[in-house]
Amino acid sequence: MHGPERRAWSGPMASKKQGVFTRVAMAVSKAAGEPVTFAIALLVVIVWAASGPTFKFGDTWQLVINTSTTIITFLMVFLIQASQNRDTEALQIKLDELINAIKGTNEALLDLEQLDEKELDRVRKAYLEKAEAARARERSDSSPSDAG
Repeated sequence: MHGPERRAWSGPMASKKQGVFTRVAMAVSKAAGEPVTFAIALLVVIVWAASGPTFKFGDTWQLVINTSTTIITFLMVFLIQASQNRDTEALQIKLDELINAIKGTNEALLDLEQLDEKELDRVRKAYLEKAEAARARERSDSSPSDAG
């Protein structure tokens, strides 16, 4: 079924409702990529380094930066991965919609990301063979003809 009649929901989204974790993950992921965030992190490291003489470059002074960066990194991995997973899923849905909307496309490619590695390799090989055949046809079409 092609065209707008196949839409099961109205408008660009059925619901704009997002969970708290999704909103936080998206906001943190966006903020983490901003130049101001880098500047703040750099400033924290500079302040920490400058405070070294005050704390006699002791174990506690080192532990503060090590523990802080470890905790932040640990939490950021999960938040950024959540945002990445969401973006990838949205992209897959958009690609599926394009495959579904264009007549003559191979609809077996819908949800291709759900296949296991062996099946993906089989599909990839089939498309590599198609591409090679198309290049061979192109080369033979562009070569000068012998009837001259």
